Amino acid sequence: MSDDKTTLDVIERSVKDYKHNRAFTCLGKSLTYGEVDEASKRFAAWIQTQTNLKPGDRFAIQLPNILQYPVALFGAIRAGLVIVNVNPLYTPRELKHQLNDSGAKGILVLANVAHTLAEVVEETGIEHIVVTEVADLHPLLKRMAMNFALKYVLKEVPLFSFKKFTSFLDTLKTPSSSFQRVERSPEDIAVLQYTGGTTGVAKGAMLTHANLVANKDQLLERQSGLIKPGVDTYVAPLPLYHIYAFTLHAMSVFSNGNHNLLIPNPRDINAFVKALKTEKVYGFVGLNTLFNALLDNEEFKGLDFSALNITSSGGMALATDTGRRWKEVTGVTVMEGYGLTETSPVACANPPEAIQLGSVGLPVKDTELKVIDEEGQTLGTGEVGELCIRGPQVMKGYWQRPEATEKVLDAEGWFKTGDMATIAEDGYVRIVDRKKDMILVSGFNVYPNEVEDVLCEHPDIVEAGVIAVPDDKSGEAVKAYVVSSNPQLTTQAVREYCKENMAGYKVPKTVVFTDSLPKSAVGKILRRELKALEGAE
Repeated sequence: MSDDKTTLDVIERSVKDYKHNRAFTCLGKSLTYGEVDEASKRFAAWIQTQTNLKPGDRFAIQLPNILQYPVALFGAIRAGLVIVNVNPLYTPRELKHQLNDSGAKGILVLANVAHTLAEVVEETGIEHIVVTEVADLHPLLKRMAMNFALKYVLKEVPLFSFKKFTSFLDTLKTPSSSFQRVERSPEDIAVLQYTGGTTGVAKGAMLTHANLVANKDQLLERQSGLIKPGVDTYVAPLPLYHIYAFTLHAMSVFSNGNHNLLIPNPRDINAFVKALKTEKVYGFVGLNTLFNALLDNEEFKGLDFSALNITSSGGMALATDTGRRWKEVTGVTVMEGYGLTETSPVACANPPEAIQLGSVGLPVKDTELKVIDEEGQTLGTGEVGELCIRGPQVMKGYWQRPEATEKVLDAEGWFKTGDMATIAEDGYVRIVDRKKDMILVSGFNVYPNEVEDVLCEHPDIVEAGVIAVPDDKSGEAVKAYVVSSNPQLTTQAVREYCKENMAGYKVPKTVVFTDSLPKSAVGKILRRELKALEGAE
């Protein structure tokens, strides 16, 4: 393990040790560690000399996976700022809430979504706006051609207006020699990472430098022996503004001198596969819906997977059928892991040499787990209860929400996850489902993940989402929303299939066929939106 104490240490050590290695590649353009070092120093120098932002102030970054993200991220960290990761797909309401809740004073925004910021910026505390276009870090002619095409041909940059803003390229004109190093403590907040807001408004998890460095080291330790420092290429399709991709790619992979292939829009499967053709990919990180989309693409199936050695899955349960298909196509077994925004995020992961399918693996280094009942009593081996986590990666608490913090974080440092799980005798953990998503049918517990897994094994079902609905006889009943590849598939056929594969009380009472399911930015099926849809119906 490294001697890193803060994320600043991670940046400084990595750019020194791997100066000439490729750090990030996007849309055909690569930046070396040395180039990231220089550009991030310039951005930090701009913050220090051209703004009134001070160490500890919050700075928002609203970008997809493009080269500007790591440059701005590392620059803001070097200037001592606290990062607020913002989803570019946010609505004005969501954006306004996050900027005001975090107290962000500055923001870097992609021109394509700047019109959303323009709608609400006057109602926030934002004082400094930096705007960037997709190809700003590409060579001049390519930059001009790509940015022109996005703006005027594809019409992907709606008009926006600010009283004052700075272009990202102008910030990089600041001499790096004017940058002054800022000291930060391991216990200082490094990132305010907002939860998805599944229970009320989104809350900012206070992740310290120590939290992120610990989780970076935990990830590297779990994959030790597999990762070759300074050599391997990892594909980064999950957005870096999401904590899993952030810690893995911007911390662990970067700190190891490895190369990140950034994918700006993983929903564009054809462009994604085209990018994969240009690299010998060693590590692949995704989640169930993304794996399925790739496996349905004929060109992806024809790629050279000889270099692929690691495939990790997180964010949602991996369907058994998806894991089987991935192994058939790539030759690599998917390693499931588990974590939350509040745990920086990884708490468990399968050891590469001892993967158990259907399990999220063992706790990572220095991490303790237990499952508890409704009264808070610790349960025994194999019993289903709420999973609790204690370790150096557990957040400091929720930003300016002491009551919410108290509900999930006790005085001894145990974090209550809200997830139902079992811990086997060998220590392997199986996540059963979200506590709040559990369906109670005539006193029997039904876990949506299990029903969805069975549904997705049907040859005509592409994906499924399962929720609880009120029922006069059983209290609650199972309702399934299904995306099918066969227009002739009937509700009766689906129910008959389920009856053959699980107990009667788990079988969906209602099946609704739909063209698509609501998903988060990382492709996670949003059951809360299915519940809202059910309420509207």
